[in-house]
Amino acid sequence: MSENYIDTIATEKIYPIIRCKKKDETIEIAKALVDGGIKVLEINVENPSIYEAIQEVSKFTTVCAGGIITSTQADYALQCGAKLFASPLFHMNLVRISKNLRIPFIAGTTTANEAYSAWKSRIPLIKIFPADAMGGASYIENILRQMPFLNLMPMGNIKLADVTSYLKAGAVTVGVGRDFYQGFTPREITNRTKEILTEVKDFSEWIKK
Repeated sequence: MSENYIDTIATEKIYPIIRCKKKDETIEIAKALVDGGIKVLEINVENPSIYEAIQEVSKFTTVCAGGIITSTQADYALQCGAKLFASPLFHMNLVRISKNLRIPFIAGTTTANEAYSAWKSRIPLIKIFPADAMGGASYIENILRQMPFLNLMPMGNIKLADVTSYLKAGAVTVGVGRDFYQGFTPREITNRTKEILTEVKDFSEWIKK
């Protein structure tokens, strides 16, 4: 049965991105995040050993291979078990791979024009990167004021404490990298994950009222 992984990401409202050069550390962080309740996470391909990490982590959760900029990287990541892939770029070659293989692709954009072009290419979830450098939550709000139909996921130096601000601005979900795990033990990562998932769940229920 084919799952809609993009819907899962949108439902969770929080999207962890692991950027680590060591395979074992990547796997350890992923396990801690999953223990906290995360169902889909991104592993950024920092070096060839990270493909091995993707292969291991894919055994216990859904992995999006991140940092993909070539078709070769995309093909290998998918062979290693990734169920979707993401790029810092919006590149038509990657769009074609996504459509041919029917694999979800999360494209990276920076400007409103790029985000609109990605939407026109039927990208289901569009990254805005680097969101903090572009103006933070207010930048997302300004884009969506003109184009509320865009499914935006801001990321780029976003802290867990800022997640609800981006959700209030209209983001579908929020990408958080090192603030999720850097400097924390696996137990602390799990506890931080549980706390943020509770926070975004409470926010979602408040919005529905």
